[in-house]
Amino acid sequence: MIRETAFEIKRIRFDENYHPSDRTRLTTNFANLARGESRQENLRNVLRMIDNRFNGLAHWDNPMGDRYSVELEIVSIEMDLAFAGKNDSFPLIEVLYTTIVDKKANRRIEGLAGNSFSSYVRDYDFSVLLPGYNKNKVEFTVPQNYGDLHGNLFKSVVNSTAYRKNFRKLPLICLSVSTNRTYYRTENQHPVLGVEYQQREFSLTDQYFNKMGMQVRYFMPHNSAAPLAFYFFGDLLSDYSTLELISTISVMESFQKVYRPEIYNANAAAPACYKPSLQHQDYSNTRIVYDREERSQLATAQGKYTEENFIEPYHDFLEQWSAIYAA
Repeated sequence: MIRETAFEIKRIRFDENYHPSDRTRLTTNFANLARGESRQENLRNVLRMIDNRFNGLAHWDNPMGDRYSVELEIVSIEMDLAFAGKNDSFPLIEVLYTTIVDKKANRRIEGLAGNSFSSYVRDYDFSVLLPGYNKNKVEFTVPQNYGDLHGNLFKSVVNSTAYRKNFRKLPLICLSVSTNRTYYRTENQHPVLGVEYQQREFSLTDQYFNKMGMQVRYFMPHNSAAPLAFYFFGDLLSDYSTLELISTISVMESFQKVYRPEIYNANAAAPACYKPSLQHQDYSNTRIVYDREERSQLATAQGKYTEENFIEPYHDFLEQWSAIYAA
């Protein structure tokens, strides 16, 4: 069976010289930027956006707005396939890890693992399993036990020795809000995360992350155009430091301005009753080249790769392990 020692963690610097590895999902935020003729300019621009946003939020004792910079590492978590008698591994999950450089104090501050979240199995679940299950159906539904395997794999990773050796805290993941939901501004306001929004029914992504053991809250930081979805273990407001939270916001809001400018680079901030839309026209484009249609097509291709190389060959092993793990 799958043991908690089955996971291996690899780390690579994400900077202007970054090139995606053969085992990286090309739909991942960071990998998608590092392709094509504009790859190096893309990378420089988004890293500059991240630093500027960080300094804008960490403005105290920072009169020139240049005290901090954020360094990023791509964390790849691979799973040993020895449980199925194979001398091979599968690229299970990728996240980002932040390090904050305080140039005034001349010190480096550990940030957080998580931020972005990349998963081949999630590609399979959303881009292959769901469309196939709902083909020719009048009403959209999800299969029984949808997301259980992925959720149990993720929980096994964050509880593993490999994860605990590499990171001090459980991951904090930050994604876009759903275009299928309406969000309502509350009176609750956090000094870093900003004003809190709530919704009346969790999205499919929210439910999926719940299977991973994570809760969700929605906050719109100061000078943001829209709320972000924060997925976390424990207590979002007390388990993370101010600079840790700022590192996550600055990284993920910058990526979202590139990938969903209609929402996160809109020219007016979200109102009290907010329904995100990719059809919104009043927004500004960044100078970063990005093909959203290609990214959608790649998600399907990567889902099929997962089906052929992980789900189908090891289906019985995985289902048996997942049932035992859940029990």
